[in-house]
Amino acid sequence: MSRLDIGAKAPTFALPNQSGKTVSLKDFSGERFVIYFYPADDTPSCTKEACQFNDGLSAFRKLGVKVIGVSPDGAVKHAAFRKKYGLTFDLLSDPEKKVMTSYGTFGEKMMYGKKVTGVIRSTFVIGPSAKIEHAWYGVRADGHADKVLATLRS
Repeated sequence: MSRLDIGAKAPTFALPNQSGKTVSLKDFSGERFVIYFYPADDTPSCTKEACQFNDGLSAFRKLGVKVIGVSPDGAVKHAAFRKKYGLTFDLLSDPEKKVMTSYGTFGEKMMYGKKVTGVIRSTFVIGPSAKIEHAWYGVRADGHADKVLATLRS
């Protein structure tokens, strides 16, 4: 599994959102956005992270930055998750984990002291020219959205 370096071209993606509409890297051409990868909808840490990104959306928008989340879960589960917690940003489905693999966010990780293969909670800021501006791998869910915002503000 290779990680993306700052300044690298963001890997392309075209994934369905919670409504089945395809969202792609090209949709953000000329814009800065946050894409974060998480293991599963409606689990404690993933819910906390999603709600904190959602709570900060107005601050992200003031900076001209959109937010999208990606997990292996399908559209139906994403739609239910968004409804249950009032999430207002797109959640994309990557069940085959191809996009996750291209971003270095799927692979071997430590979980409760054991090596497992799974989604590595990670976040990227992608700039207007589709280059990686910031990358965080193996993040802690709680408080991470605020750290991303603080980085964008600095």
